[in-house]
Amino acid sequence: MWRVVALLAAVLASGLAACGGGGAEPGALRGATLILDFQPNAVHAGIYAALRDGFYRDAGVDLEVREPSASTDAPKLLEAGRAQFAILDIHDLAIARERGLDVVGVVPIVQRPLAAVIAADRNEVRRPRDLEGKTVGVTGLPSDDAVLDSVLEADGADPSSVHRVTIGFQAISALASGKVDAATAFWNAEGVTLSRMGVPIREFRVDDYGAPRYPELVLCTSSDVIHADSGLVRSVVRATQRGYGLAVERPAQALDDLLAEAPELDHGEQKAQLSALLRAHALGTRPPDATTVHRWLKWDITHGILAGGKRPPGWLRGAFEFQFGR
Repeated sequence: MWRVVALLAAVLASGLAACGGGGAEPGALRGATLILDFQPNAVHAGIYAALRDGFYRDAGVDLEVREPSASTDAPKLLEAGRAQFAILDIHDLAIARERGLDVVGVVPIVQRPLAAVIAADRNEVRRPRDLEGKTVGVTGLPSDDAVLDSVLEADGADPSSVHRVTIGFQAISALASGKVDAATAFWNAEGVTLSRMGVPIREFRVDDYGAPRYPELVLCTSSDVIHADSGLVRSVVRATQRGYGLAVERPAQALDDLLAEAPELDHGEQKAQLSALLRAHALGTRPPDATTVHRWLKWDITHGILAGGKRPPGWLRGAFEFQFGR
């Protein structure tokens, strides 16, 4: 593996002196659009808290939050200039950069991986090695195979020893019905739902089994937006940080804010999801250091999510501008 930490340290520590300061008149609210990574849920509580409690408006931003029609929407909308901000899974951010899209991470909103291998029977499957010879459901995304391989290898199991079936995003029904013995899923979402249904699950969270503790979700923008209006980026980042600070310190209020903005959500489910995230110290906007980013990148390359090489990938330079969150 190439020597990346020094490069990352230089990239993450770079200043913003060359960036533009913004074009809005003093006192005027600047309009901006933020595309979520998925339907609104507890992981977005900090965003909705900042929206509901006026933190974005306090920062001079009239922010519109939209949910995507597909997971591939956000990078394309950023590239086309039809959205100024988006929440992206860190793997999707890197894949978009690898494909030449102009996507830049500016602050994380989740501090650790949310992926896990979830077994349907905690008594039958006590450790990853117990999955050998069993049927495991995956969505079909490359990151799922990476998660499953990492969890199995960390316990000395042979990844080829499990029977993999593609179940799409139907982990809950597949596990609850016994169609599969285990599945890759999110412990903060499907894991919570299955527990509330009374399914006796056991979770193997990927950062407990081989993966580094990387930030799962990242607030992103584009280099065009950074150069045109770095003040807007800084304002959105700071307001988002305030929102996640509120979610951690006053979760009941943040939950009310989320449900007020997305009333279609189930109160009990979202309360349970938010509690799970807080117990795991998952929510937060602390920027990762260069070593953390390097370990995540190495893991993604090792497990086939990203392409490798003898040198740092060209897309890495400029991929993260975490100084906005410091």
